[in-house]
Amino acid sequence: MDRIERLLGEMTLAEKLGQMTMVASGYAVTGPVIVGDSTESIRAGTLGNLLNMVGVGHVNEMQRLAVEESRLGIPLLIGLDIIHGHRTLFPIPLMQAAAFDAAAWERAAHEAATEACADGLALTFAPMLDVARDPRWGRSAEGAGEDPWLTARMAAAKVRGFQGASLDSAHALAACAKHFCAYGAMTAGRDYAAVDVSDRALREVYLPPFEAAVKAGVATLMPAFTDIAGVPMTAHRALLQGTLRGEWGFDGVVISDYNAIAELIRHGVAADLTDAAVLALKAGVDIDMMADAYRKGLPKALEQGRVTMAEIDTAVRRVLRLKQQLGLFDDPYRRGAQPEPTAVLAERHRFARAFAARCAVLLENRAKTLPLPANLQRLAVIGPLADADAEMRGPWWGAGEFAPHVGVLQGLRANLPGVELRHTVGVAVTGSEAGDDADDGKEDVQGGIALAAALCDDADAVILCLGESSTMSGEARCRAEPGLPGHQLELARAVIARAHTHGKRVVAILFSGRPLVIPWLAEQADAVLWAGFLGTEAGNALADLLVGRVSPSGRIAMTWPRSVGQIPLHYAQRSGGRPENPADHYTSQYLDMPNAPLYPFGHGLSYTHFSYANPRVTPQHVRRGDSCTARVEVTNDGACAARETVFLFIHDVVASVARPLLELKGAATVELEPGETRTVEIRVDAEALCFPGLDLRPTWEAGDVDVWLGPCADRMKLLKTTIQLQA
Repeated sequence: MDRIERLLGEMTLAEKLGQMTMVASGYAVTGPVIVGDSTESIRAGTLGNLLNMVGVGHVNEMQRLAVEESRLGIPLLIGLDIIHGHRTLFPIPLMQAAAFDAAAWERAAHEAATEACADGLALTFAPMLDVARDPRWGRSAEGAGEDPWLTARMAAAKVRGFQGASLDSAHALAACAKHFCAYGAMTAGRDYAAVDVSDRALREVYLPPFEAAVKAGVATLMPAFTDIAGVPMTAHRALLQGTLRGEWGFDGVVISDYNAIAELIRHGVAADLTDAAVLALKAGVDIDMMADAYRKGLPKALEQGRVTMAEIDTAVRRVLRLKQQLGLFDDPYRRGAQPEPTAVLAERHRFARAFAARCAVLLENRAKTLPLPANLQRLAVIGPLADADAEMRGPWWGAGEFAPHVGVLQGLRANLPGVELRHTVGVAVTGSEAGDDADDGKEDVQGGIALAAALCDDADAVILCLGESSTMSGEARCRAEPGLPGHQLELARAVIARAHTHGKRVVAILFSGRPLVIPWLAEQADAVLWAGFLGTEAGNALADLLVGRVSPSGRIAMTWPRSVGQIPLHYAQRSGGRPENPADHYTSQYLDMPNAPLYPFGHGLSYTHFSYANPRVTPQHVRRGDSCTARVEVTNDGACAARETVFLFIHDVVASVARPLLELKGAATVELEPGETRTVEIRVDAEALCFPGLDLRPTWEAGDVDVWLGPCADRMKLLKTTIQLQA
């Protein structure tokens, strides 16, 4: 009899339910504190999993209680939200997506895992795989944006990076694919709100990233807080048991979100905690995070015959198997046994800097404002996010809350030692410190703006650092008006007007965890650089970009709207029967603005110019089971070396189901020297060209498929060729 079956045979019901329970930890003067429990629960074997514990000493202290003082010596599973780094922070996932580089995503996850494992951790609640098409949603920051193909590629890369070749490695974290599924489609962009999407949207948009994670071997998965068409995901048997476990064969651990099982009562599908526990267990949820529903509700449900011991054993078996796969039974202290060498940490920071520079997106660059001229003598650095080191970390900072992060001003000082930097905040990120309604508050705002504008007079150039604070994105950070908060637009108007009066150019650097609605700024600033939140090395990476040491190459992974009224907005829309036609009033369009976004998916500029020519696909006649290769010639027409991202979109011309005007099916990056031309190749399997039919099974339909190649999802900038699918 193997270890797991032997343990199952020896465990009491309380010990089994302990393995199905996860609670949060905190810290007091005396040491770790277990929320709602005590360390006696660990000694008693009635608590098997913890989250939010940081520090190898604390982790080992709790682990020792479990393996050395509990009756059966079962180790703890201890996890943390390691979203874009642990102590060293990389760009937020939405900005990482802008690199369109699976190898870089995988390395960032590997570096984060290595650092977290040095703290004794074995589980991360990442990657987040929610396709997000509404920038009002604060958690847009945590995912790869609006496209399922892109999110699926990031899913596989992140799982590989976190988990490595083997989960029992001292540098491997169990990954958790979340939030299954369609969490990003919540009503009105509000966290936790209801979701109502079609089966087709589930199959084509929201499920593929999770299937990719499962195929990559993800160890755990987390259902969303939300319901789909009235069925909360924590109790959704059709999707959890049917699709996830049945259709895809996932046999890993399903962990509820924070208190989600108890919230089935608020959803209105459970009368009490016992009802909630039964629903979650029947749906296939193995670990109850923070609701204590299993420990309190399942004993009663078992007595009533509503669940069986076999169902409980199935969940416990999965949890124990994961702990065994992680090597926790063999050596619960292997993670964190050796401190990381200084050289490893230094190399990690070098990677963080280079990666951050690749993730920033140049949205505008009129008259070649960037890079800054080499003969710069005085630079005005203005705005509430110019000298804001802590804000660079973004909304999920793991254990990096108090780690040193490099802000814009600090990065410029280090990289422009001969330039005089003049700095003022101008206004606070949101409102004035004295309060917007007070007269003295209004005076403070106007005074701050006037002081900022005056700095432009004798500066050679102006850097204007605007946007959101790090805590304005992330969970429960939704914004009905996702523009520049507070008085920042007033500041921008005054600074740009003053600078332009004196013939000075203004570079706006935007910080946010989402696309912002900034039509005025996009038109008036001489250059606009979206930094998002770039992590620990943000200031150095931005300095590299501003001075031209690196040419920008990031491409936006979410469409930027012109107005809140356009939201939700994404590139992969269907034409409908009356597509937009300004010459025909009775077509799908607005009276007061064009349908087109401010910036389309994939937009991003460089310090050079690329041209495209000679698109072709071979073979042109594609049969089921084949693959085809698209090729296009890309030329660097400018004066500096740079990286270009080439996108491959398709459109099924005539199909039994109306298809999106563009669907992303591939992307490739190419680095070109000035004047260099290279042929970029993107391979696509034939199966990727088909779609779920009316029965939601993959279908193959003969006919023409347009293939579009180019720099973004603006069809005016794409080159088209056509292939034919044959029966």
